Amino acid sequence: MRFGAKYKLVLILMMCCFGLSAAPAHKTDAFTNQVIQKGAVGDDVIELQSRLQYLGYYQGQIDGVFGWGTYWALRNFQESFGLKVDGLAGEATKAKLVKASKYNKQFVKEQIKKGKKFTHYGGTEPSKQTGPAPAPKRQAPTAVNTPAGFSQNDIQLMANAVHGEARGEPYEGQVAVAAVILNRVNSPLFPNTVSGVIFEPRAFTAVADGQIWLTPNETSKRAVLDAINGWDPSTSALYYFNPDTATSAWIWTRPQIKRIGKHIFCK
Repeated sequence: MRFGAKYKLVLILMMCCFGLSAAPAHKTDAFTNQVIQKGAVGDDVIELQSRLQYLGYYQGQIDGVFGWGTYWALRNFQESFGLKVDGLAGEATKAKLVKASKYNKQFVKEQIKKGKKFTHYGGTEPSKQTGPAPAPKRQAPTAVNTPAGFSQNDIQLMANAVHGEARGEPYEGQVAVAAVILNRVNSPLFPNTVSGVIFEPRAFTAVADGQIWLTPNETSKRAVLDAINGWDPSTSALYYFNPDTATSAWIWTRPQIKRIGKHIFCK
């Protein structure tokens, strides 16, 4: 009986030790326990965008909305840090973000409440800032691998369109043109394929005048890959036009977002 009692005690202790060692290795209290994915909104997304921006992967506005820009920024982060590249912020990804970045929740929330287009988190410590913090010192995101969901034909066709529409424009403007194509693919107002968007009647001047078939240079191809990987200098625009050559009165009625080079980008 004594042996049996001792055996039970040893067994209980072993079970307790096993339970402690089996605790999740990636648990973190920085985020909630939800898996953050495209379509999510709220504080977890704000923290996700802030940490990704602190590291230089996310260049969009910190708005708490998990869209395509956040998705591709997260995939790029996962690729760089040897994580499973799925665009989902699970425990392992969140733990790696917490370890690799800083997040001042109070400071970020204050900036958002002030209505700032908060796209510069990182760099100078908030307490030492006298103006907007400098953008992270890194190049715009560039694709390492061709992202899933886009064929080589899609990328080639987009490069043709960017070259035909925006060669000679600043590089940022070329990426913005590519981003507009992707924004249309993701909008219910347009066809849901790259070819459908580009060849929609009267959509692009380069298609109408045949410049779509010019051989694109490497800059155009790189601009397409940067756009696919989440850089959107157009800030989610669906339209753009050259005010010096535009003949449509309708395009002037669209809410204008910004101008890059010769093109005005609109909602």
